[in-house]
Amino acid sequence: MLAAQVVEFNQPYKIHHVPVPSPSTLHPNDLLVKVAVASLCHTDSMVTAGKFHSKLPITGSHEGAGTVAAIGSSVKNFKIGDRVMCGLKTHRCGRCSDCRGPENYRNYCPNNDGDLGIKRDGAFAEYLVADANESNLLPDKVSFETAAPLACAGRTIYRGVAQAKLEKGQWLGLVGSGGGLGHLGIQFAKALGLRVVGIDARDEGLELTRKFGADAAIDARKGTEEIINEVEKVTGGLRCHATVNISDAQTAAATACAITMMHGRLVQIAQPDQICIPMAELIFRDIRIEGSLLCTARQGQEMLKVVSENNISVKTNSFYGLKKLPELIELAHSGRMAGKGIIIVDEDAIKKENEIDTKLV
Repeated sequence: MLAAQVVEFNQPYKIHHVPVPSPSTLHPNDLLVKVAVASLCHTDSMVTAGKFHSKLPITGSHEGAGTVAAIGSSVKNFKIGDRVMCGLKTHRCGRCSDCRGPENYRNYCPNNDGDLGIKRDGAFAEYLVADANESNLLPDKVSFETAAPLACAGRTIYRGVAQAKLEKGQWLGLVGSGGGLGHLGIQFAKALGLRVVGIDARDEGLELTRKFGADAAIDARKGTEEIINEVEKVTGGLRCHATVNISDAQTAAATACAITMMHGRLVQIAQPDQICIPMAELIFRDIRIEGSLLCTARQGQEMLKVVSENNISVKTNSFYGLKKLPELIELAHSGRMAGKGIIIVDEDAIKKENEIDTKLV
């Protein structure tokens, strides 16, 4: 099968043929998935840079969707032919304090076999192996092209919005609102009855923020004081009840705190090496800061239900075939890409979806 692999850090992917995983070697809880669509994530650049010390060679992408081609001996929740959004985690231990603690702690299990595309081969291939316990059955209305970016970007921002713990009618800020995660965050927040202030520093990002329904789109290039003025004008002097920061920019976390009301919550999703926040935001304004990682499998199924019922869409930039991956990466690094970049791996699967009567999102 064709696959795009990291064979040397800080070098382009090697696109070449590798063996198809054998159904006979599947872990009892595993799925062999024929990949329909694979999506590019910021994490992929971290893998190629060696930040996760991945064992090479490794097939990239932890955002994949496709059709179940074979199942492990213990799999009960999937059958061959099912359409699936692949889970990232594999083989959690089930014994540690995170696995046995609150449901939303389970993705923090330190005793697992690694994430797809980071420690295990991922979705930039014609087939991949995923953990059935971490994967999700696709609703009839959700297409492969929508599902693949949701595998990480969707799961990440959905949990961030949920972790803000807001009630209908309250204000949610999104710093970095015009990117792959941000435009999904706007739609999830609106589906949950929240009002949204989107902040972005790119013209393309601001356009996407408006397009996907934010109540206000504010240009981060105006500076903190003007941003605060505009947020207060929109919110009636309140600022935001909570803010989710999706931007790696050096000043983004400070901006997210500044637009949040006193005693409000900042949910940090972006992963820069250092998060810089003025002391006064913590001490004198009592901003509470939490990190957020990913949905659990149960939350992922809940997210897909929200997507299906609210016709939530993903802004995608489609490239056909794994050999087009270098072109996608070039676009992503240009700063001009709005939304998510995806590779159509199985064109026949996409054609088959388009032939059914159900209108897909």
